[in-house]
Amino acid sequence: MLNRTILQTAAILALSVSLATAQNAAPPKLPELPPIDQAALAKMKVEDLYKHLCATCHGADLNGGLAPSFIDGVWKHGSTDAEIARTILKGNISLGMTPWEGILTSDQIRSLIIFIREKEKEARVKGVSYPKPEPGKVTRTQLADYTIETVAEGLEIPWSIAFLPDGRKLVTERPGRLRIISKDDRLLPNPVANTPTVVVHGQGGLLDVVLHPDFRKNGWIYLAVADGTKKTIPGKKKPEVKALTAIVRGRLKGDRWTDTEWIWKGDPKFYDGSGAHFGSRIVFDKKGFLYFIVGERGALMEVQDLANPKGKIFRLHDDGRVPRDNPKFDQATAVPGVFSYGHRNPQGMARHPRTGRIYATEHGPRGGDELNLIQAGRNYGWPVITWGMNYNGTPLGKTHQEGMEQPNHFWVPSIATCGLDFYDGRKFRKWRNDLFVGALKQEEVRRLRLKDGKVVQEEVILKGLGRVRDVRSGPDGFLYVVLNKPDSVLRLVPAK
Repeated sequence: MLNRTILQTAAILALSVSLATAQNAAPPKLPELPPIDQAALAKMKVEDLYKHLCATCHGADLNGGLAPSFIDGVWKHGSTDAEIARTILKGNISLGMTPWEGILTSDQIRSLIIFIREKEKEARVKGVSYPKPEPGKVTRTQLADYTIETVAEGLEIPWSIAFLPDGRKLVTERPGRLRIISKDDRLLPNPVANTPTVVVHGQGGLLDVVLHPDFRKNGWIYLAVADGTKKTIPGKKKPEVKALTAIVRGRLKGDRWTDTEWIWKGDPKFYDGSGAHFGSRIVFDKKGFLYFIVGERGALMEVQDLANPKGKIFRLHDDGRVPRDNPKFDQATAVPGVFSYGHRNPQGMARHPRTGRIYATEHGPRGGDELNLIQAGRNYGWPVITWGMNYNGTPLGKTHQEGMEQPNHFWVPSIATCGLDFYDGRKFRKWRNDLFVGALKQEEVRRLRLKDGKVVQEEVILKGLGRVRDVRSGPDGFLYVVLNKPDSVLRLVPAK
């Protein structure tokens, strides 16, 4: 148990300083802290760290007391993460702030900052009104006003949408079905027949769908799926599962899938039973190269192992061949096709319509969701570096390390990024080339404006309609949103 004397000493000191300051007297010297049980401290969750070390002065609800509030937006000694970390580390004797240097680790300090940011955000958005569209009503945003139309309902965990040249739309359902929406927005009752068998397990199943850039000529449709086996074992309640993300292509003839070709599968030795983090988005670049994501599947240092496909973004020719100009790695056993590594669970990937650059959004743990510019051969750091912490509130990694990429933008607290696209239509001219980010946890669509690859503007344009699984700029110039709970597809149309 943490030594209570240290807590009492800090509280008494803070009160003494306040009284001394009010009387223009010299503040007392900070007394030497008694021994502390470092083993107990190391096991504490961030909520307990705050409760035991900070709440006496800053308030159990972070709203202040003997010391200032953490959630009123006023920071006397600097508001950046680095400045807050320095204040926690070094303290401020003249104001009665205990220095925690030598007691708290840098990871614990980072966890406290994330916790404070979570509570600060909660307080800041409390009572704030965000655009929650309603049928038949105009929704107003900073640059464009729109109305919503329902494209399809009655789906089951829709995951992605693609647009056929004849006006029909393809929608994947995670339980393994590929659905067709007619030109006049009718969800056809029967799914596409003969699609590849997928493993439906946890977050895995039938995931992304993308058309080949020359679809009009070759008809190829690409799917990201959870591939593997799922077997019922006598005497066991749960089936035995072995799965990993894979990429397959085929063609659509009427309402039937044909010409199946597997473009990429991992070595079976890397297939596992985790139900988490399949990644799976697909993008073609301007040269016709195919990029796709294999999520880290809950793994940690396997992500840094180039011989393991987990936590990697791949770049291949459209038929699965490895391009000669792909990055070369020192590790001789690197999996062929790896383009970048050190990713956690990216579930959004998009190509900038003007620059051709590839961007991806990535789920962090608790805090630290990321937007990254994907570059050849780069290491994006997971799990060595992160701007988040473990879900249970314990520290995880650090924020910087040489040779590892920093995100272009990150979110603390997490928004649970999923679905990503640049708007390249002409219906919303003021949104052109802006990046639209879906958020599962916050049930949001966010508009990001980039300048020189950096986020210079961020706006929530939609909130509270359901978990946003995908966002797509349609060839008709409208913006499409795929929702879970309720399982539906919406279309954003400029207000008249």
